[in-house]
Amino acid sequence: MGRRPLDAEKIAMDLIMSDDPKVKRKLAKKIFDIAYKKGIYPSSIHEFYMARGRGEFSGLTVPAINLRGMTLDLAKAIFRVAKKNEAGAFIFEIAKSEMGYTAQPPIEYAGIVIAAAIKEGFSGAVFIQGDHFQVNAKKYQEDPEKEIEGLKALIQDSIDSGFYNIDIDSSTLVDLSKPDVKKQQYLNYEVCAKLTQFIRQIQPRGVEVSVGGEIGEVGHQNSTPEDLRAFMQGYRERLRKGRTGISKISVQTGTSHGGVVLPDGSIAQVKLDFDTLKALSEMAQKEYGLAGAVQHGASTLPAEAFHKFPEVQTAEVHLATEFQNMIYESKHFPQALKARIYDWLKANLASEKKEGETEEQFIYKTRKKALGPFKKEIMGLAQGTRDAIAVEIEEKFDFLFKQLNAVNNKGLVDKYVILKRVISRKRKKSSNVVHDGEGAD
Repeated sequence: MGRRPLDAEKIAMDLIMSDDPKVKRKLAKKIFDIAYKKGIYPSSIHEFYMARGRGEFSGLTVPAINLRGMTLDLAKAIFRVAKKNEAGAFIFEIAKSEMGYTAQPPIEYAGIVIAAAIKEGFSGAVFIQGDHFQVNAKKYQEDPEKEIEGLKALIQDSIDSGFYNIDIDSSTLVDLSKPDVKKQQYLNYEVCAKLTQFIRQIQPRGVEVSVGGEIGEVGHQNSTPEDLRAFMQGYRERLRKGRTGISKISVQTGTSHGGVVLPDGSIAQVKLDFDTLKALSEMAQKEYGLAGAVQHGASTLPAEAFHKFPEVQTAEVHLATEFQNMIYESKHFPQALKARIYDWLKANLASEKKEGETEEQFIYKTRKKALGPFKKEIMGLAQGTRDAIAVEIEEKFDFLFKQLNAVNNKGLVDKYVILKRVISRKRKKSSNVVHDGEGAD
């Protein structure tokens, strides 16, 4: 009798439920081994983006989706949408801060995403991205070396886990009090170049990790062509000769992470500056050979806004909060569990409630932080319940893929992206990095 084939989904559930970093890594390795045999490869989107920067194709925007909860179920839904729409260019991402408050370290997140690809019969490149690997400005001022070393440990852990796409966010170091634009951007491009070089030193042989930079902190002042030019000039001067640089640039055009919450808990309408986004995306392509601009904080925008992203040549759009909202607001999400989660927020995060803030605003702003403490309970819900929630969100994924024109591009991805099996290096130590910083979109 032959040995029974391993069930990637069951291994993924064990991975979610285990608290031991060593056990997580062993389980993830089992998933990766199954994936390689089925033609599934964690990959870098770098060459695809470079081809876009050369003008070899245009008119599509890559969705980069942060999965904070029910990651296995929602990743399966995304792969179903991708298969149905012949899509190949889409990214699964998780921010530095999200890894902490959702209790999803890099190895767990990557393992779950790859298990979902196996379960849904997807094959080819799977793009997993570290989003907002952000420099904490206050900690940087106190001890720059310590803050950078912490980010390097996170980057190392992520690349070792199959994250071959990393977004560096040193835009927190932009100093608008300086009179000269290049001086304003100085620490931003200095740190971004330093971390890019670190990535190039440790990336697996045969893999050029896709690196993103950022010129404007989301929720702050809108980016300008002068900001982009100053950043790119300084970044290229600082980057060691012969090193490959960034493939895209994140800009600020009027959005904020999670949206602006009104007193009744609803989200304020955002006026996004598509003209600025278009100008910066075209400039990034024509002057610097990048894929274009990246839009953060977009998931809570009105549905009618999304078709405009490919029209203005946006390279990538980051989507997160709306999917979390849909989990909590689903008619299938148990009301008793939601009540317990909200009680937990009031008991444990009361210090985060600002003066004048309504309870609805407080709950909306903080409920993402319950996804880690309640992760196992949510994933312990009946499969039928989780499936029903995932189907609702799958419709949203399908809508977004179509609006962003992120369909019928599997052939383009196959053309540019080299599938490479990475032999994992012997790790010096298991880095159990503590993550903080601002949330994602």
